[in-house]
Amino acid sequence: MAVPQSNDDEKPLDPEVERVRRKLLRFMIVNLAILFVAFAAVIGGFIYKSSHASKRAAGQEAQIRPPSGADAVSGTIAIPAGARIVSQTLSGKEVLLGLELADGSRSFLFYDLGAGRTLGTYAVKAE
Repeated sequence: MAVPQSNDDEKPLDPEVERVRRKLLRFMIVNLAILFVAFAAVIGGFIYKSSHASKRAAGQEAQIRPPSGADAVSGTIAIPAGARIVSQTLSGKEVLLGLELADGSRSFLFYDLGAGRTLGTYAVKAE
């Protein structure tokens, strides 16, 4: 009975092939190291931003205080007669009011609270 030959007895590689295999192995190790360092930098950036953002937000909350008493700001925004405010959006010192007019149509009123003036009125029309 013949004994099958096992592949455990590997022949040594040709020196040229061995050199290419070592170059590829070195290339792979260098690229994985660069990838690991880049990944660690991104994770570190996320941790840094999240820890400093909460401190900065807490500091800003302490600085922003609405005026009270005699320092309180008041004013009037004129809207067309019979109009009804259906939505509002505030951005800084500007407000956008969504209006439903007396005739059922809609429009937007863009108002600057700091200057106390209307910046624009936009009618919404179906085409």
